[in-house]
Amino acid sequence: MVYIIDKEGRPLMPTKRYGKVKWLLRRKQAKVVKRSPFTIQLLYEPQTHCTQPVTLGVDAGSKHVGLSASTEKEELFSAEMTLRDDIPQLMTARSQSRGTRRSRLRYRKPRFDNRRRPDGWLTPTMEAKVRAHENVIDDVCTILPVSRIVIETASFDIQKITDEDIEGRRYQEGEQLGYENVKAYVKARDNFTCWNCGSHEHLEVHHIVQRKDGGSDRPANLITLCEKCHTNHHNGKSPLDIPFPENKGFKGATEMSTMRWFLLDKVRAAHPDIPVTQTYGYITNHVRNSLGLGKNHAADAFCIAGNLHASRCDDIYDILKVRCHNRKLCKDNLKKGGRRQSQQGPRYIRGYQRYDICLHDGKEALVTARKSDGRVNLRYADGTVAKYVLMRKTVLVEHAKTRIYTRRVPHSFPMQA
Repeated sequence: MVYIIDKEGRPLMPTKRYGKVKWLLRRKQAKVVKRSPFTIQLLYEPQTHCTQPVTLGVDAGSKHVGLSASTEKEELFSAEMTLRDDIPQLMTARSQSRGTRRSRLRYRKPRFDNRRRPDGWLTPTMEAKVRAHENVIDDVCTILPVSRIVIETASFDIQKITDEDIEGRRYQEGEQLGYENVKAYVKARDNFTCWNCGSHEHLEVHHIVQRKDGGSDRPANLITLCEKCHTNHHNGKSPLDIPFPENKGFKGATEMSTMRWFLLDKVRAAHPDIPVTQTYGYITNHVRNSLGLGKNHAADAFCIAGNLHASRCDDIYDILKVRCHNRKLCKDNLKKGGRRQSQQGPRYIRGYQRYDICLHDGKEALVTARKSDGRVNLRYADGTVAKYVLMRKTVLVEHAKTRIYTRRVPHSFPMQA
C-alpha cells in the first residue's frame, strides 16, 4: 500500500497502482516523504479530493498497541507497536545519581511548599505510554483521511480477578484486615519465620520481583527474610535458593485502568474534528471469536474498527518505540580534579546513529551499536544479529526515529532494541 498526501499535507486515499506511482516520481510530480510506511506527496494540485470514510481502531495496552484503519471494503493499515519498559530503571538510576550529588551539599530546610502535583498528573511510565498512543495515532492520521477513531479501553477489578466470589462488604475487608500495614501482615502470614534459614529474629520483608523490574507491594510479591539472608542476597553473596510462590502481577491492568480516561481526553483534544468513541474488551472478544480470527493485537484492532466485511491488509507493520536520546549529563564517578566525564557518546559516528536502518548483503538491518573504528552491530528483521560489520559494506537507508516501522516478515518476530 502506497500512502498519498497532497501539496498542503492533507492525506488522500492510498493506492496499489505502483506503475502510476513510479511514473509520478520519474516525472517529478511527486516526492517520497516517508519510507516506512511508504508515503509520497503530490507536487501538483489534483482535480478532485475524493476520500472515503476511514475508521481507525486502536487496541490500547500497557505493553503492546494494535492499530487498524479500514473502510467498508478494505483494510488500509495494520500495525502492532511495542512500548518502552525501561523507564522505571532509568528513574531509579537518576534518583541514585541525585542522592550521590546531594549528599555532598549542606542540607537546608525547604523554603517553599511547591512539591504539589498538578491536576492530571501521571507517573512518568504512564505519561510516556499515553504519549506513545497519541503519537502513533497522529502518524496514522497524517497518512490516511481518518473520519472516526474507536479506542478499546478497559477497567479491571483486581479483587474480582483474585477472588471470583467476592461481593458486597468483602470488598472493604481485604486480606490485610486487622493489621497495621502490609509488612505486619506478611510477617504474620509467614509465622514470623525467615523463608531461607528459619530464623525468628531481625525479620525484614523482601520483594520477590523488585520494584524496578515491575514488582508491586502486594502481599503476593512479598516474603519474610531475616536481616542476614536479606543483606547477603542483595549483595550477591548467597542467592536465595527457595521455591517462591506463584506471583501474578497486575501492573498492566492497573495502568490501563488509570490512564484510559487520560488517553481518551488527550486524543479528543488532539483531533477535535474527528469523533472519538470507546469500546470494551468483551465486545472485541465476541467479535473476534465470531470471525474466527487469532488472538493478536492487530486482529483486535481490526474488530474494534467495526468494518468486519473488509478484506484484510497484506502488510502488517511492527512499530518499536525506542528512547529518543540519552540525556544523562555526566557519570557519577568524578575524575581527577573533580571533573565529570561525559556520559553521552557522539550522536553520529561516521554518519551513523543508533537505530538507523541500513542495507547489508541485500537485507535491511537495524543499527544497534557503533564503533569509532568504523564498525557497527546489526539486527535483521528476522531477529538474527551480525556484529562488527564494516560501515563501508553497508548502505544507509533511513535515519533513526523514535518509532521504528518495520514491515513484518512471514514467520519472524518484531525487531527489538
